[in-house]
Amino acid sequence: MDYVILTDSSCNLPETMIDELGLQIFPLTFTVDGEHFQSYLKGETTDLQQFYTMMRDGKVITTSLPNLGEAERLLRDNLDAGNDILYLGFSSGLSGTYEAIDLLMRNLAPEYPERKLLSVDTLAASGGEGLLVWHAAQQARDGATIEEVRDWVEDNKLHLAHWFTVDDLMFLYRGGRVSKTSAWAGTLLNIKPVMHVDDEGHLIPLEKVRGRKKSLDALVGHMAQTANEPVSEQMVFITHGDCLGDAEYLAAKVRERFDVPESHIMINYVDPVIGAHSGPGTMALFFLASER
Repeated sequence: MDYVILTDSSCNLPETMIDELGLQIFPLTFTVDGEHFQSYLKGETTDLQQFYTMMRDGKVITTSLPNLGEAERLLRDNLDAGNDILYLGFSSGLSGTYEAIDLLMRNLAPEYPERKLLSVDTLAASGGEGLLVWHAAQQARDGATIEEVRDWVEDNKLHLAHWFTVDDLMFLYRGGRVSKTSAWAGTLLNIKPVMHVDDEGHLIPLEKVRGRKKSLDALVGHMAQTANEPVSEQMVFITHGDCLGDAEYLAAKVRERFDVPESHIMINYVDPVIGAHSGPGTMALFFLASER
């Protein structure tokens, strides 16, 4: 294969899977009380449990795009090595990351007329972006051309279902996703939102349930309504905001209801750049479906 697949750290893939699939990552950045961090560093494991502890302790956390100087170096290193590039980017409906990297690639293209620089706005986030990248990597391993992989992602990205819930609405309020009144009322009444990422790549609240367990069960319910058959043969991703017990409960429900083998379920943390807006207790379920 003479091309590489690049994506952002918002894909929420574990480091071992990134290495196994031969992926390259643009690390997004976040700031805690004025100190800057990157959400992915090759060869290093970020202590995400500590990150969510800082959130619970009320630390001020902000997020920003990848360092574009570093991003350009990564692109040039691959182009100079003779590699074509397929970039699968974080939803433009949630971040400016895709537009920034895509523009950088367009600016570099005239310098490398013999190379192919292709990009896809996945309109996806977290494990949804990661699952699209995983499928793309499988196709590349099976010998698909860079154009074939690009076209598959374009054709299937609106079939990558994202279902989310959160445990504390105040973090969504701070991130501008819900009003302060809704956040306070929901907290008092133990209301949990069930949300998804729509066809424009935006995070949209769709329903409200009372209680944490019901919100987790609702994610599985939406999977039952739309998941592509046979579900048992799918790869399913689950990401969580430092609530592994709930993630394992959700995985058990998926295995029980759809007979999905344990080896086809990947559980990982929500990375800091997304977690800074959704908060501790975020739970998300991702799978291929008839519609988002």
